[in-house]
Amino acid sequence: MSGTPVKVSELLSDRSTLLELARRFRDAGHEVYLVGGPVRDLLLRRAHADVDLATDATPQEVKELLRPVATNLWLQGERFGTVGAEVDGIPMEITTFRTERYQPSSRHPEVSFASDITTDLSRRDFTINAMAIRLPEREPVDPFGGLDDLRRGVIRTPGDPDDSFSDDPLRILRAFRFMSQLGMKIDAATLASIERLAPALETVSAERIRDELDRLLLGRWPGRALRWAERAGVTQVFLPELSALKLEQDPVHRHKDVFAHTLAVLERTPEDRVLRLAALLHDIGKPRTRRIGPDGVSFHHHDVVGAEMARERLRALRYPNDVVDAVSELIRLHHRFHTYRLGWSDSAVRRYVRDAGPLLEPLNRLVRADCTTRDRAKARRLAARMDELEARIKELAKQEELARIRPELDGREVMAHLGIEPGPLVGEALEHLLEIRLSEGLVGKQEAYRRLDEWARRRGLRSDPG
Repeated sequence: MSGTPVKVSELLSDRSTLLELARRFRDAGHEVYLVGGPVRDLLLRRAHADVDLATDATPQEVKELLRPVATNLWLQGERFGTVGAEVDGIPMEITTFRTERYQPSSRHPEVSFASDITTDLSRRDFTINAMAIRLPEREPVDPFGGLDDLRRGVIRTPGDPDDSFSDDPLRILRAFRFMSQLGMKIDAATLASIERLAPALETVSAERIRDELDRLLLGRWPGRALRWAERAGVTQVFLPELSALKLEQDPVHRHKDVFAHTLAVLERTPEDRVLRLAALLHDIGKPRTRRIGPDGVSFHHHDVVGAEMARERLRALRYPNDVVDAVSELIRLHHRFHTYRLGWSDSAVRRYVRDAGPLLEPLNRLVRADCTTRDRAKARRLAARMDELEARIKELAKQEELARIRPELDGREVMAHLGIEPGPLVGEALEHLLEIRLSEGLVGKQEAYRRLDEWARRRGLRSDPG
């Protein structure tokens, strides 16, 4: 449950809804604390979308305290000790002090309730998330040195890292998520534990890994985080295609480092889920298609092969079908731009726009991000070619409905003109007319019927006039 990001400091102002709610808990004899991410982001002066509270009140007591003031209650997490609520438009989750442990492949923890805030904080993933603010007094609680770690930019577990990662192996990937989002580093003991326990990620459900990967990819430094994750053996567990990009360099026919290139493209791509997934996976077909010939190294059809590989990987990670389709199609099309080396004819522009469809803008963004060459002259040439393409698209769009390119005759007109029933022949005829439309633009209906007659005669559907 997430709301609109807000400044945490505003939630703690003297007469705020949060402090009024805390006074309600205190008057009933209960402790309540702001915990986790909101505390971390308050110290970082970042906005935060979630309000997480911890209390010694039981879920039943929490419900009784919330009902008079809450607009909505969400009880899906009640058996895990969490009651969700909306109070004065602020969504929040209030959880009874607890410890937890995840069983293999489960998306839900085994929960044991605790009696104090220190025990509750000890079960959290990292020290920077194991801080609290006692309400309504606004007193800081930091038993594990999270503030100092935040100042030093260090990711560290509150207790023994082996115990923490064994309790929930997803924390292994989460460490790199915070590296991506906050630009922090992982301390040596925690990193060593990650390297030892990385295979435990195999026990985590695909859905939880997917969600954590999304957060990592949408951070500010995803390339840096994935580079460290790969070194630690983490990505090999759920994304082995990434490590496979570290291709052995041929001593004669050298090629650029595909792994480093991929991470550079990723960080050049706008913060969009589909685009960043496409950037991450756009070259995964290269290891399977790598060939060394007289002219050097080639990766023919890596785009087509990579699109199918991406589809398989994203399905394994339980991504929704629309995301799978969009990412694989962007990968299939990302190299198309480089096949037009002699300029952009009207026909080439039409085909490019037709094939991209609604993915035209993200495709162009991916293509631009894919230019990571250090050769400034080459980079300028590639940027100029993309500028030219986008200008040609705008120019043709004024003359033609590029986004809705269709044959000039529809299926009913084809069937009526040729006297045929619905079936494969109709589709073949429409494909022929679409090819004319893409190659030559609008030729007019009379000419379209004449071309249809020529096609029909070649197929033996009509006799030659004589």
